[in-house]
Amino acid sequence: MEKTGKLSIHTDNIFKIIKKFLYEDREVFLRELVANAVDATQKLKTLAEKGEIKEDLGDLTIEVKLNKDKGTIHIIDKGIGMTQEEVEKYINQVAFSSAKEFIEKYQEADGKIIGFFGLGFYSAFLVAKKVEIITRSYKEPEDKAVHWECEGNPEFKMKLTTKKERGTEVIIHLADDASEFNSEYRIAEILNKYCKFLPIPIKFQDKIINDKEPIWLKNPQELSEKDYKEFYKVLFPNNEDPIFWIHLNIDYPFILKGILYFPKLKPYLDPEQNKIALYVNRVFITDDLRGILPEYLNLLHGVIDSPDIPLNVSRSALQLDANIRKIQNYISKKVADALKELFKKDRKHYEKIWKNIEIFVKYAAARDIKLFERVKDIILIKDIEGKYYTIEELKNETKDKQTDKNGTLIWLYSTNKQEQYPFIKEAIKKGYKVLLFDNIIDTHFIGFLESQLKDVQFRRIDSDTISKLIDKGEEVPPALSPEKQQELIKIIKEALPDVPYSIEIDSSASGNEIPMKLVISEYDRRLQEMMKGFIDDTSAIPKHYKIIVNANHPVWTKILLKPDNEKIKYMYNLARLPHKLLSGEEFSEFIEKSYDIISKN
Repeated sequence: MEKTGKLSIHTDNIFKIIKKFLYEDREVFLRELVANAVDATQKLKTLAEKGEIKEDLGDLTIEVKLNKDKGTIHIIDKGIGMTQEEVEKYINQVAFSSAKEFIEKYQEADGKIIGFFGLGFYSAFLVAKKVEIITRSYKEPEDKAVHWECEGNPEFKMKLTTKKERGTEVIIHLADDASEFNSEYRIAEILNKYCKFLPIPIKFQDKIINDKEPIWLKNPQELSEKDYKEFYKVLFPNNEDPIFWIHLNIDYPFILKGILYFPKLKPYLDPEQNKIALYVNRVFITDDLRGILPEYLNLLHGVIDSPDIPLNVSRSALQLDANIRKIQNYISKKVADALKELFKKDRKHYEKIWKNIEIFVKYAAARDIKLFERVKDIILIKDIEGKYYTIEELKNETKDKQTDKNGTLIWLYSTNKQEQYPFIKEAIKKGYKVLLFDNIIDTHFIGFLESQLKDVQFRRIDSDTISKLIDKGEEVPPALSPEKQQELIKIIKEALPDVPYSIEIDSSASGNEIPMKLVISEYDRRLQEMMKGFIDDTSAIPKHYKIIVNANHPVWTKILLKPDNEKIKYMYNLARLPHKLLSGEEFSEFIEKSYDIISKN
């Protein structure tokens, strides 16, 4: 006898709510229905384990079938099935979760059952004009199966039918606006995205789509380096092997499993989105973890599986609660601990891979003070000779020679060893250590380090004369009197009438230092770097260069006796070369002048 009735819901608009508000992406209907099939199968296995089912369970493979001619999708399981009373309870009463009730009865099944809210089945109406259920409980004979159908409104039909095998078949009749899902390629794509790590075999087109084991659920001691690398290829088939990885495995105060891989990062800051996937009980939920993970973890790849990350009722979005902060802290601490262990275990290997992980470490440290405190002892800083130092090692190495008259430790650095070599050479003559900061994040990281290391300041090697970069307060007898210095400035300005830069006399430098430099102060340069983040046309940013004249160089004594405009202009162009300020006609003239000097000598 056929029965008709109305679904027990609080509003006739439930289907509109499901379509418009609960599920953002229509494709998740297949995830939800396959997850329900897995739950039904897991329940059956749990009952068998408890001895409540004596018969052989047989093949439990879940099948997904597409009938393109009829425009139907079939999800077929051989799980626990439903009686007529259970269909009334779990299908006709929207949002009455059978999974929740089952877990309450069989506590040991917790962690195996995927569903919770009881709305997953109704996601079928995201794409269906009609949905049918043909189900037979493991308790019932073949002639006591149930056939239920609904056309996307509160009206349903239900009658008894026959079904040879226990389990449930859900038949989706695709709506006219859901034709994209009447495609074998599209169905395979969705199954591969959401279901490839589910614990029950899932067959589509005579192929098992979830034949890869989620190794994040295994004990790390059971896994080899090969296992981790092969699994990485499953997740990211086109990527190079990762540098190393962190296996997350915690059961208290929350459950969290996963693997975070350190990929070979590009030599520029590029936080790739959607490279860490969130699973709940092996079901893919999302790869948009904004608000769940600290932003800097976007530089890593991998998977996280946790039933304790709160989801909304559609499992399509995340909700923030107290557990999120705990999970963030745990993952950050785990990352820091892994880095420290790597450093402690093999310093040479750590230095070897530093080039590939430094962007992550620096970016993460600058974004998270707690993480910085955890990793500050293993942050490496390289000098221009390629030697690595920790912060404390560098302090000990430089404090005697590079502490200025005010007691501040000055760390000189270069951003380009080749272009800035004339300045580097002068520092080396003084016995100073010059560091190399040539990473895209280093401008920001230097400022961050200065805010944390109160006794240290950074100065780029070409931002002033060496005697001013590290001012020891030492008096150098000037070669020129103040009057002669003013006279020299006048001569230089006459030789360089169109130069837009200010001219300063430095009488503290030694006579063997460069006679003329073009510099931009540390403050101005950092200000320009900061402005680059706000201005598309960086050429519009003013360059506040200044000309520094080393009055103690003997060439200026000769210039005072016999002014030589050509020689002054040539020295000026030499000062411009390291800054790439010579081009076109000026550069051509400079080359000709150089050859002319060579031929005369």
